[in-house]
Amino acid sequence: MLIIDTDLGSDVDDAMALGVVLGSPELAPYAVTTVYGDTVLRARLASRLVSLSSGPRPTDIVPGRTETLSGKPVWWAGHEGERYPDLASEPLSDERDAVAFITRLAAEHPGEVDLLAIGPLTDVAACLDVDPAFAGNLRRLVIMGGDFREGDARVSEHNIVSDVTAAQRVFDSELEIVVGGLDLTTQLTVGRSIVDDIAAAGPFGAALAEEIAQWWAFMDDSENTPHDPILAVYLARPELFRTERARVAVTDDGFTREAVDAEGQVLILRSMDTEAVLAEIVRRIRAAG
Repeated sequence: MLIIDTDLGSDVDDAMALGVVLGSPELAPYAVTTVYGDTVLRARLASRLVSLSSGPRPTDIVPGRTETLSGKPVWWAGHEGERYPDLASEPLSDERDAVAFITRLAAEHPGEVDLLAIGPLTDVAACLDVDPAFAGNLRRLVIMGGDFREGDARVSEHNIVSDVTAAQRVFDSELEIVVGGLDLTTQLTVGRSIVDDIAAAGPFGAALAEEIAQWWAFMDDSENTPHDPILAVYLARPELFRTERARVAVTDDGFTREAVDAEGQVLILRSMDTEAVLAEIVRRIRAAG
């Protein structure tokens, strides 16, 4: 049972990850929750994209926390949802509190729920604070976040530095965590030929291609790094990745620092079969339609 917690709407890689999950019947997405900034708009955008998919659809799309726990202002690109002038009419679930929804689902199905966190970790940290049993109830938290490169090449990654307080709370917890950082995700890029392939797949693919074009225009670029969909592929094809157990701490300026430990509760994705992972991303997004 899978929940995707996302800040979909800014960087297009969240929408790509949604496509990977929608095109993966074995993942059976149960719900999408949104985090960071205008989470109602993000949820309506997720609902619109889901409606264009031919794959298994989540039963709930639930807005989450808008403000960061750290108090850091939310970064907002400004183009979120602007391609859909009627987005405000998009229906949402009766549920309107992602934290209550996630903790309740995990409590009702202990050891059965995976949470794919591809935005700042505000919702996840709030779950830990409102329900002391949450860390034990959740089967696994899979995070796109951090950077585990050596030396000065390491940077403070967006999902971590956007809410350092939340990230510290999560990595200091007893949650079973899988994390892939920039050292892993920057090994892949998506260019025009791949986007054209995705666009030809159906309504979802066409809409995603337009979202990608919008992001490229915003970034003044002609390719992007598919950070989040790599972690979605991990859920379906973990054998494509090499992992290492560790304990991870988050510094006050948003850097991730790991200590290799065979007993650590964090599984770091160290490397992957890049060609196979990219092929899986494209194949699964195409399957979403």
